[in-house]
Amino acid sequence: MKKFIQKITEKPLWVNILAGLGIILILIILFFSLLGWITGYGNITKVPSVTGQEVTAATQLLEQAGFEVEIQDSVYVDSIPKLAVVRQTPEADASVKTGRTIYLTVNRMVPPQVEMPSLIGYSVKSAELYLQSLQLKMGTVTYKPDIARNSVLEQLYNGVTVKEGDKVPLGATISFVLGSGLGGNEMDVPNLIGMTLSEARSYLSSMSINVGAVVALGAIRDSATAFVVRQSPEYLSDMLDEAGSRTPNKIRQGQLMDIYISSIAPIRDTGRIIPPPNQN
Repeated sequence: MKKFIQKITEKPLWVNILAGLGIILILIILFFSLLGWITGYGNITKVPSVTGQEVTAATQLLEQAGFEVEIQDSVYVDSIPKLAVVRQTPEADASVKTGRTIYLTVNRMVPPQVEMPSLIGYSVKSAELYLQSLQLKMGTVTYKPDIARNSVLEQLYNGVTVKEGDKVPLGATISFVLGSGLGGNEMDVPNLIGMTLSEARSYLSSMSINVGAVVALGAIRDSATAFVVRQSPEYLSDMLDEAGSRTPNKIRQGQLMDIYISSIAPIRDTGRIIPPPNQN
């Protein structure tokens, strides 16, 4: 080492400077010659399209083309198969260097859940827009007689009533029952006195008459088994027929009937029903 240093110092300064410049020039030439090999310059490949393919098959295809693969995100789209590639970055046919990482967004296996709101009383158009904002779909629309014409009366998922707060899958189809207005034909007001509330509800439903207010007279443990002791409208009017009997009141499909219930059954006496005293 000492001899090498001594030889350098014995030479004129300009010789050492030229030698140093020569070494630097050689290093620069080598660097630029190897730069393409170091950076992979010229090894350009087009990215194959894997959108819509199952993620395992898509990964194999990209790796065979010389790319790295990374699952970047997952979303839910009900119009494509589960675990299919929704997006890829870079996009298909992009020219990139071999070995670059391709990022994939994959469709979820299980859709996320959405909390169902109450759309009762909404117009059908407003209800549809609300569903769209939650990424839900509107299904079939059916009608039943009701004074609330074209308003949502019931909301159904798979034919079953879905209430506010119930969970449904993202992209689920929600069907509606809308009010069609009042029925065209009048009918006699049904006599509900003496029925249980459960029986009265079923009977009115079969006649397409809606239950309005349910008023409890006194303490009641189970409203379903409580007795109907009063109703509005009453089943008989104050008008008399030719025989002097009171004529039935009339009602249309879709109208409301208010029901008053009690834990004490009404008393039947000589063919007429006597409600229990008011238990307010």
